[in-house]
Amino acid sequence: MTISDSIILGVIEGFTEFLPISSTGHLIVASEFLNLEQTSVNKAFEVIIQFAAILAVILNYPSKFTLKHIELWKKLILAFIPIGAVGFLFSSQIKMLFSVEVVATMFIIGGIIFLIAERYYKPQEHFIDDVENVSYKQALLIGLAQIAALIPGTSRAGATILGAMFVGLTRKASAEFSFLLAFPVMCATTGYDLLKHYNDFTHTNLMVLAMGFVISFIVAYLTIKLFLKFLENFTFVAFGIYRILFGLLLLVIL
Repeated sequence: MTISDSIILGVIEGFTEFLPISSTGHLIVASEFLNLEQTSVNKAFEVIIQFAAILAVILNYPSKFTLKHIELWKKLILAFIPIGAVGFLFSSQIKMLFSVEVVATMFIIGGIIFLIAERYYKPQEHFIDDVENVSYKQALLIGLAQIAALIPGTSRAGATILGAMFVGLTRKASAEFSFLLAFPVMCATTGYDLLKHYNDFTHTNLMVLAMGFVISFIVAYLTIKLFLKFLENFTFVAFGIYRILFGLLLLVIL
């Protein structure tokens, strides 16, 4: 992997991790086009840029990472349990789904679901606009929706945002709950991958790792802020259309 490869993948990870367009799907496609094999060394690189995205969440919401918000984190942990359990039990089966064909198909399906959801989603006065007010039941239902993200191309952010909207959160609160829920999910995923691939870091170019880390962090930090600004005036329709077009483009290329 070269410096230019690390910059491209760092930008992709940082930009797509918190948007409903699947970071995993984009990384799989980008790796295919860059002719990067899914070696253990390249997998170690992906762990590093995912960790950078985790830090971007903390920097955007520093006040949430205190004991004052322990009740919120209980709900986030509850929402994490379903995907953590299913992902651990069926990890080998899930890995078999990692292909551009699956990614393309799930992009299209996810895009159609977003368009349908926006067609019927009508925010009401009683809808929750503050993540602190999410109930345990709502958190669990959002967590169950997140299981769909185990299929490459579905998007963890997309699954959680849709789940949150369907259980009565505003678009903004849905996105913020998704951002915060990414923390336990990505910590578990990154921690597990670190244990599996820690030996591979000794064979990785440190400059390549550092470049990917910095780029991913900066892009993820800015993306979170810009995404919330976007939702103040727009819906998720644009993301639905993008997903469908991107998925169709992949199928045509294939």
